Amino acid sequence: MGRRSFPPSGGAGATSDLMQSAIDLAPSGLPDTTAVRARRWSVSWISLAAVFVSLFALLPLAFIIWVAMQTGWETVASLVFRPRVGELLVNTSLLVVLAVPISIVLSVMLAWLTERSDLPGARLWAWLSVAPLAIPAFVHSYAWITMVPRLHGLWAGVLVSVIAYFPFLYLPVAAALRRLDPALEDAAAALGLGPWRVFRRVVLPQLRLAICGGSLLVGLHLLAEYGLYVFIRFDTFTTAIVDQFQSTFNGPAANMLAGVLVTCCFVLLGLEVLVRGEERYARVGSGAARQQQRTSLGRATIPCLLLPAITTLLALGVPFATIGRWLMAGGADVWRLDEIGLALG
Repeated sequence: MGRRSFPPSGGAGATSDLMQSAIDLAPSGLPDTTAVRARRWSVSWISLAAVFVSLFALLPLAFIIWVAMQTGWETVASLVFRPRVGELLVNTSLLVVLAVPISIVLSVMLAWLTERSDLPGARLWAWLSVAPLAIPAFVHSYAWITMVPRLHGLWAGVLVSVIAYFPFLYLPVAAALRRLDPALEDAAAALGLGPWRVFRRVVLPQLRLAICGGSLLVGLHLLAEYGLYVFIRFDTFTTAIVDQFQSTFNGPAANMLAGVLVTCCFVLLGLEVLVRGEERYARVGSGAARQQQRTSLGRATIPCLLLPAITTLLALGVPFATIGRWLMAGGADVWRLDEIGLALG
């Protein structure tokens, strides 16, 4: 009867088998080639889609450049460098220079009152500060010109533009205030800074990105708006472009005005990048989550309530009052289902 032979325990064969098993069971540190390939495909498709959308969005600019090349540079120069274009440039620039800073001040004040103070009804006022976005800008203008027929010109445009577009600034500023780390303000207060100096030196610099982004949105909307300024009879590039097409059907002249308008938009984009700078704010460490401490207004509660109340009255009260008055004056005849269906598409 033959004898079986076993490898000696603790020998080299057992050791090599155990090492091989450990190697087989250990997770590989190298990335999975299939996952890497799938990730590359997803990134490539996203990049391709982004390029396609960008090219599609640049079609109007390409058309303007093509018309300029077909028209000839001498004709382009005569159409661009003329007194009418200078007048429109001054009007549009003054509108942006006046409306954007006023919107910044109004939005920052409203955001601080609703997010950082014990203002009565803060949540309601926060909702009412965003509600003007539900009303188109030309409806604001229509309501105001109906209530005040003599309202026209630059300051009328500034007034209606601010009450129609300030929520674009209020939203990011309020969100930024909600996310700020209160420990920085506590440290500044512990160093002896008063409430105003804490806001100016600690809080306001951290709002730069939100203010720059919101200001860019407001400025671009001001440059692109048409209906608002038609009602108040204030000439901008958009109103002049439409008038040029409707009155003389002069395509090259209107296209050159559009080219100047696009240039203004790019200048605004460049200014936003310049003002925003390269600064970024981030916290080192996880920290501890806690609610923002609200400042007590005390005797200033009633005066502070006037700001959101007056803003709501101007931005919501005037449009609803004007539209309601016309609906009541027209009676049931204004509720024609065929016209309402046509308007809704």
